Amino acid sequence: MHLKDGYIKSSSNTKHYCQFLRLNPDTLEQYKYWHDSRNIWKEIPQGIRKAGISDMEIFVRDDYAVMILEVPVSFDFEQAFGELASYDRQAEWEAFVGKFQCAENGKRSDEKWQLMERIFSLEESLKFT
Repeated sequence: MHLKDGYIKSSSNTKHYCQFLRLNPDTLEQYKYWHDSRNIWKEIPQGIRKAGISDMEIFVRDDYAVMILEVPVSFDFEQAFGELASYDRQAEWEAFVGKFQCAENGKRSDEKWQLMERIFSLEESLKFT
């Protein structure tokens, strides 16, 4: 399976992606501050939704962030992230949060965040019991 195809959730007609990124531990609190719903630039969640992403969650632990995306089954990863990169203030946002990330600054979101391979699904496993 190609990671950019995502993982289909048969129970909800959606698919998921999971990505990770290393964070600068010295600026972790700032990264968390700017991702708080009250502080994030309003154009960013609007652009994420406009790109076709139904839900996005980011979790942090030590100097790692994990992002989970929920999207429609028809979602095209490369097309959607290409469109997202062109939206109002998105490039500015990526440069801004790039200061808190251990990734090459100036890159698009899909170039910084690394896709993860799913190795277990309870939903899939229960089909075989």
